[in-house]
Amino acid sequence: MMTEYKTMDDLGDLHGKVVMLRADLNVPMDENFHVTNTARIDRTVPTIKELMQKGAKVVVISHFGRPEGKGDMKNSLSHIVPDLEKALGKKVVFVDDCIGEKVEQAVKAMNNDEILLLENLRFYNEEKKGDENFAKELVKVADVYVSDAFSTAHRAHASMVAAVKERPSAMGRLMEEEVKALEGALSNPTRPLIAIVGGSKVSTKLDLLNNLVKKVDKLVISGGMAHTFMKASGIDTINEANSLVQMDMIDTAKEIMATAKANNCEIVLPKDVVISKEFKPHAEHKTVDLEHIPAEGWSLLDVGEKTIKEINNKLDECKTLVWNGPLGVFEMKPFDNATNAVAAHAAELTAAGKLMSVAGGGDTVSALENAGVADKFSYISTAGGAFLEWMEGKELPGVVVLKK
Repeated sequence: MMTEYKTMDDLGDLHGKVVMLRADLNVPMDENFHVTNTARIDRTVPTIKELMQKGAKVVVISHFGRPEGKGDMKNSLSHIVPDLEKALGKKVVFVDDCIGEKVEQAVKAMNNDEILLLENLRFYNEEKKGDENFAKELVKVADVYVSDAFSTAHRAHASMVAAVKERPSAMGRLMEEEVKALEGALSNPTRPLIAIVGGSKVSTKLDLLNNLVKKVDKLVISGGMAHTFMKASGIDTINEANSLVQMDMIDTAKEIMATAKANNCEIVLPKDVVISKEFKPHAEHKTVDLEHIPAEGWSLLDVGEKTIKEINNKLDECKTLVWNGPLGVFEMKPFDNATNAVAAHAAELTAAGKLMSVAGGGDTVSALENAGVADKFSYISTAGGAFLEWMEGKELPGVVVLKK
């Protein structure tokens, strides 16, 4: 439960104090350094505004890209200043370092209605190494430390763990929301609990599947990884010429299915598939039952109406949904049909108060945005790797360190 974590409600009077906020401002950017999606900026704004309303001087830090310990303009956080100012409606002063005298002078010169944004943490290798001395230098200017970057919480980086230990600290509102939503969905869910998991390969989601079959009541396996489970369950028409089946993972898939059965977890696999001769938008396609999948010349790109109906019926029976991964090749029409249809149904159930729906992971968020329902789920996680590791049942260093 959230009572075991330190939140901003535990920080006391912040008036006049310097609060260092670890945000995730690692936003997508085009070749002209224009931000193409401001979601991560927008979602950390409530934390910044609340800190300012409490009279704090806010110093924002973040990583950006993969500069590997070297400063370069391509990975400079200076590019996001206009978008951060627009989102906050406040002046943002940028400092081209994150430790040292420049930072100390800038903090001393801060006005109460300004935000300070420091340069990319990853310009220093010590950040990724979790270096304690770097963390001490980082927080030297701060009275209080707030960690709001759940999406980086699976990394024991200096700003995520060591820095938290150096000052009175707490979760920001975004991290609090993330943890609350995920605990509500997996750790303490209202049952029945259903998970939809997609992806191209079983091998990339082994830990996830092994954890989920012990926790959920129903597990929908979709995307390319479903092909391996279909083969393992005796669908002989699936082969390497027409699908993404991983023949070396057949025994593993059988083991996962056996574990599911032992834990009373119902696995839901496709009943029909949409196949095409070409991998391109609006290619010739048809829907076939599993026994009629051609041996070669056609590829499995989506699931059909029978499968959509089956999944939607399962959703009707459940109270909580966790979703990671699309049902088909959602980037190409019409092979986004199943993902769109199931997402729309989950959104309807959510709006009716019948389902708590939580989704996360880059492809999943894109797929739900494509379906036009990203704002209709109970919660959409900003995290990729951290969301997956949480679903895998792993402890996240950046969350654990914030326990009381």
